Order: sequence, then C-alpha cells, then structure tokens
Amino acid sequence: MRPLKALFLMLLVQAAALAQPADFDPEKSVAVGLAKGVVTVTAPPGSHLKQSFMQVELQSKGGRIHLGRMTPPDGKDDLGEAIWHGSVRIPITGEGLKGPVALAVTYQPCLEGEGGACYPPTTRTLLVKASDIPESPAAAAATESAAAPEPPRAVAAPKVEAVPGAAVPREPSGPGLPWTLMLVFLAGMGASLTPCVYPMIPITLAIIGAKGGGRARGLALSAMLVLGMGLTYSVLGVLAARSGAAFGAFAQKPAFLIPVSVLFTAFALSLFGAFEIALPQSLAGRLQGGGARKGFGGAFVMGMVLGPLSAPCVGPIVGAVLVAIAQKGDVLLGGLQLFVFALGMGVLFLVVGTFAAGLPRSGEWLTRFKRVMGLVVLAFAAWNLRLLVPGWANLAAGSLVTLVGAATLGAFEPAGGFLAQVRKALALLLLACGLLLGLRSLEAALQVDLLPRSSAAPPVQDAHAGWMVQDYEGALRKAKAEGKLVLVDIYAEWCAQCKELDEETWPDPAVKGWIARNAVAVRLDTDGKRKDLASALRVQSYPTVILMDGEGREVRRLLGFHKPEGMLGFLNRG
Repeated sequence: MRPLKALFLMLLVQAAALAQPADFDPEKSVAVGLAKGVVTVTAPPGSHLKQSFMQVELQSKGGRIHLGRMTPPDGKDDLGEAIWHGSVRIPITGEGLKGPVALAVTYQPCLEGEGGACYPPTTRTLLVKASDIPESPAAAAATESAAAPEPPRAVAAPKVEAVPGAAVPREPSGPGLPWTLMLVFLAGMGASLTPCVYPMIPITLAIIGAKGGGRARGLALSAMLVLGMGLTYSVLGVLAARSGAAFGAFAQKPAFLIPVSVLFTAFALSLFGAFEIALPQSLAGRLQGGGARKGFGGAFVMGMVLGPLSAPCVGPIVGAVLVAIAQKGDVLLGGLQLFVFALGMGVLFLVVGTFAAGLPRSGEWLTRFKRVMGLVVLAFAAWNLRLLVPGWANLAAGSLVTLVGAATLGAFEPAGGFLAQVRKALALLLLACGLLLGLRSLEAALQVDLLPRSSAAPPVQDAHAGWMVQDYEGALRKAKAEGKLVLVDIYAEWCAQCKELDEETWPDPAVKGWIARNAVAVRLDTDGKRKDLASALRVQSYPTVILMDGEGREVRRLLGFHKPEGMLGFLNRG
C-alpha cells in the first residue's frame, strides 16, 4: 500500500500542472540569466512571479555566495502575497568560487486572468564562470589586507547568507494549516449543495435508513459511504487534472448527461412511490444485511458507485483544490486537504444517514419527505438537460416539475390547520406557475400566441452579428487585408459552456466593441462541420478561443467558459 500511496500523492502535485494551457511552459516561457553580477528572472506578459519561492542557491562545492537586495515587488495576488511582473533582478557576489559555478534558481510562475493558475515551483540550473560573479566586499578586503586567511569552515555545505530583502528561502505567506483545512472543509460542504450531489442525499436515506439498527449503526454505515465517495472523488479529481479540459468536455456530452438524467428520473419516480427499486436479493443482503462486515462493505461500495454521478459539479471544485496543492508543493498536505474536502462533502450524508436510521419507518411525515426529495431529484434531471433540448422543451420540463411540486405540497388535498393552509397556498401558487409555463411551452412549440405579451420587450440581438461562420480561410484573408487579428471561436453543438459563452460573453457591449475594432471574428464547429481543422488548430476541448494574426500564426488561446471581464483581460493581454 505504501508504494501506491506515494504514487497517488505524487500524481496530485503533477496533475494540476498537466491541466494548464499547452502554450505556457514554466521552464521555456520564463527566462533566467546572469549578467554583470545580477541574476535576472523574466516572466512573459500575462504572468507573474511569486516572492514566496524566489531564491538562488549555490549547487557547486566550495565557496559561497551572498545575495543582495532584489527588485521590490510591484503587486500582490488574490491571496495577498507579493508578486513581480516582468523581470526580477537579484544581485549576487561570491567568496572562494573557482571554475564553473552551478546556481540553482527557483521561482514560481502564475498565469493571470480568469482561468489562470499557478504552476508548482520550478528550479533551473544556471552554469556560469566564477569570474562572472563579482567578489564580495568582505572577501576583497580580506585579500587586500595582510591579515591571516580565514580559517576553514566547519560546514562544507553551500551556504546562502541572509540579508534584508534578499531572495532566500522562507515559508510561504498566507493562512496557516488550520485555516487552510477549514477553507477546504467549507468547500466540501458547498460541493454537497450543488445540483449534482444534493439529489444523492435521499438515495443515501434509502440505503442507510432502509433497515433499523439505531443511530450508532446509521452513523457507521453513512461514514463508510462517505469514505467510498471520498475515494472516488479523489480519483475523479486526479483524472480531471491529468486530462485537462477534456474531462469537462466529456461531462457535457449527451452520452454522459442523458443517462445520468434518466437514472435520476427513475430515482425520483421511486421516491414518489411509482415503484420500488429492488436490488437482487444477494446484492441487497451484502449492502444492508447479513452482518456488520457486509453492511459496511456494501455502504463503501455504494459510495464509490454514487461518486461518478457528481462529476459535472464536483470536478471543478476538486480541480481548484488540486491547483492549491500544486502551488504549495507539499504532497502530504495535499493528501490531507483532499481527505478534509471529502469530510466536508459528507456532512449532510452523515446527518441524514444517522438520524434516518434512528427514526420510525412509517408515518405521513416520511411519505411527504420522500416526495419532496423526489421533487429535488426530478428538478436536477431536468436541469441537467437544459442546454441539450430546445427552448420549448425546457419550458415544458419546468412546467412538469412545478406541477409535480404543487401536487407534492398538497394542492389537491383538504387543508386543516394554519400550517396546512399555508402549505396549500404555496401549492396553488406552484400550480398557477406550472400552468403558465405549460402554455408558454405550447406557444414556443407551435409558434402561436395564446397569451398576451408585453409590447415593450426589446428585440433580441444576434450576439454573432458580423461574424463569419465556418469560413476560416476567408477570415484569414479578410484580416490580412484589413490589418487585423483573427478571433476564432471553436465550439461544438453539444458543448454547454459554448452556449454559455454565446449567451453571456459574446453579447457584452465591451467585448463586441473590442472585436469590431481589432479583429475579424469567425465561428468554427470543429466537432461536426469543420473536422478538418481540429488537428491543425490543436483543438483538445470546447470551447476554445484563439487569437491569430493575418498569416494564421497563433498569438494566444483561451480554454473554457469565461465571463466578459475575463474575456476582455484575455483580448487586451499584451
């Protein structure tokens, strides 16, 4: 198990770096050099260097170096840590250096703008001549004086002398371990409230609370289920980081979303009482009966099975945790963070499993509670397909969910008592909303007007007015003739984030204004209509936005959905 654990923790650190854009290399994109006794580290535009990991050490044996005051930082990042843009200059002097000298220069580069992230600290070896490093004032004075030579040092290891403002190793600033773990724990609790995870809670109720045994057994079983889910989430996080945006792209495809929605619809109907999901007798015995060992093992396996269904929502959160792990560079701390994240995500499961196991198994309250949770699961099934179906189908799905909600709250039942009357009033309101949505759906499907509409409604503007479609070659010719850039929006019909880009970002007046002034915009469906360009443009995920010059040379690219502010930052980057 120890070799597997070491391999898993090592992947956590490497995973976040593999998920970053392919056009930035932490070694090749950052320049490191020595000239006139100054080590210079230069970050390209659109990135910065963190002060926390900036250092220069002597790798060669014999002699030592002294670091002077480095260039003052010119800003702070979102965590309040000092950073540099452009070049960092670190004066260096030496004592007793001979022959070739190897300097280890360590820095941490970070990409800026929406979707940017920090790479793990990078160490580069700089080979120079001893004569390229000026002699320190103390050594020069000792040489010129008639004093006896300095006695040999007791410690032969290379030494970096600390002076105020020098680039020496220090602990990264920021919150301590308890606060970091608290933030990760809260992130896990937030993940449990996402549309992909929250509907699993009633399923946990059905599994853990299906058989008596008291709250102690319910707590133990639900804890095993949470551990199983935590294992699956950790594996999903590593796969998401290693595959980059390709993992998110698969989670948007109909081949993934439709089966998940069908499965949750079946769960909802079961909670409504339409039928009971009965497992084979042998499997049911392993999950819930036959002894403590089988029950605990079954709960653990069930947690692993439920984990993949949460991938569309939990994957980005786990990815953010992995980026933070890579930024710290501590694999043990990274493993602890993922474990705490799983604990935070399992709080609601623990509460439901514990109290459900100790509650009575019959009564009106249990029937109504199961129906309410079935409504939540059904709403998620409809929400999951919102970008795959036409507008009238979304309205119809909303109408269906609302009408089911009205029935669940008792719109057609007699109400006795104040609370029952309040519940029925809310149910009648949902009934009215459901009927209205149904009529609007019918209007959209048949293209008729059954209800009056406001005449003041502004006309819908085409977000892609003036864009070229599928004509990549024509866009290049036009941009070259007009002396402009080419903005290439690469999309796929099944891509949910592509549609969010169309709805939120491209219609923005500032984004449209920048494109009108500076670029020729073209939309390419390289998944369906222009497959011939997928390889040439190195398309690995959707959406992908590329800026090119008129000759077709790539300037920079942006992966995934970004809001107008992030898109403007990408477009205006130097």
